[in-house]
Amino acid sequence: MNVFCRACLLMLCILGGPVQAAGPDCNRGFTLGLHEHGLLYSAETDRGIDKDVAEELIRRSGCKVNVSLMPRARIWQLIESGALDFSLSGITNPERERFAAFAWYVSNKYYLLTRKDADVRQIADFERNDKLQLGVIRSFRYSANANLMVDRLTAASRVSQAGGLSPLYELLLANKIQGMIIEPFDYPVLQEKKIREVTSIVEFNDPAVPHGLIMSKKALPAEFQAP
Repeated sequence: MNVFCRACLLMLCILGGPVQAAGPDCNRGFTLGLHEHGLLYSAETDRGIDKDVAEELIRRSGCKVNVSLMPRARIWQLIESGALDFSLSGITNPERERFAAFAWYVSNKYYLLTRKDADVRQIADFERNDKLQLGVIRSFRYSANANLMVDRLTAASRVSQAGGLSPLYELLLANKIQGMIIEPFDYPVLQEKKIREVTSIVEFNDPAVPHGLIMSKKALPAEFQAP
């Protein structure tokens, strides 16, 4: 079963809740937040894996689901407060476990995209050179070793934050940052000649990280929070 089908089935199970045999419970409308990120969603084309999943959810469930585009940091804030029911392609950590439940449907690894002229052949090279700046997306977390690196560089004032991928690519090309963390969802942009010619990819060698449906514990009853 592919990623798209797994995600749709999980969301239909959640909406069905304890009465799945009778079909989804659509007594109220639901809200779902998308964020712009590589193959997951592009505002320019209005296409992406998460957009397809959301549309298929609405079609199959018959429920009213209000889909909005917003920054990822805002999505986490609204999930925590209970003002947003769902989002997609999220990863967990201990802090997020307090306010969100997850249902996994895909896993992937993270990599360091670095400028070739930074002369980085392994992750430790980047950390050792205190002239190198890392760019990250605000509120994003990654794999274990990637997170440790981000935290250490943040403490050393070597991290710049942006609202999405596009500003980070611009900073990288302008040599305002010398590295950024990417995942396979981001690969299409890397094929652009201006980026491909000046960058290289270094592996973190972490296991693949599960990504999945995000459910607000405050917005949804407990029985709705597991497939």
